Amino acid sequence: MDNAIWAIWYDIKKDQEHEYLEWMHKTYLPKIQSEAGCLWVAHYRAGANEGEGMKSIRDNLPRSSDRIGQGSQYIQLVGSASIATLTGHNKFISDPNIIDQAELKKREGKRECIFQVVSRVDGPETKEKTPSTTPGPVIQMGSFRTKTIDDEFDVCSWYTQHRLPAIARLQGCITARTMLSAAGWAKFSVLYEFTSLEARQKNFEEKHEALGLTDDKWTHKIHNYTIHAPGSPSVAERIWPPVIS
Repeated sequence: MDNAIWAIWYDIKKDQEHEYLEWMHKTYLPKIQSEAGCLWVAHYRAGANEGEGMKSIRDNLPRSSDRIGQGSQYIQLVGSASIATLTGHNKFISDPNIIDQAELKKREGKRECIFQVVSRVDGPETKEKTPSTTPGPVIQMGSFRTKTIDDEFDVCSWYTQHRLPAIARLQGCITARTMLSAAGWAKFSVLYEFTSLEARQKNFEEKHEALGLTDDKWTHKIHNYTIHAPGSPSVAERIWPPVIS
């Protein structure tokens, strides 16, 4: 089971994208995928088409004033059974035999975390993939802290009593997991997997995320006290491995 995830958010200059992505998808990510203990690797481009409601929610979420990387265009994810595998992730960065330092240095505003999965639910579309394999074609991923310790207890209750049970019944959802950070700025993260952008917007954003725009809803309360990383929550499409229609 993929109980640990290494996540990296970053930006790339437009004029460097083509060369960088060619190297990432043909050399670097396949090499990581071949390493012992790596269950899957996925690369996502954020900023996917989404509804106006999602933009309104993101624009109004509290943001961190800490000095952390501001990148949000791309998300690289690596799944493993154990954090023990991922805590040795520097071998993917420092070994000159398997990577090109010049390409990695093109990343701007890099921010990374190592997460431990604490809870997960399968949605109606879980049949779309084999367990412990690459996440779905579309993800929504948030990373955040809370303003107070009491808020941490409330956000845990919200996920276990409200959000995850709803996700388990939500058409278009493959799976969802909540995570805690073993290393990195965020304390919490949530990763939702969807079959498509359309399914996410129609069944998730319009029916559940929209509750964050209504003052008397629990979801709105959560949005007011969660302090999010740049770009969080990110809606992103998978660009590697390629999505097969």
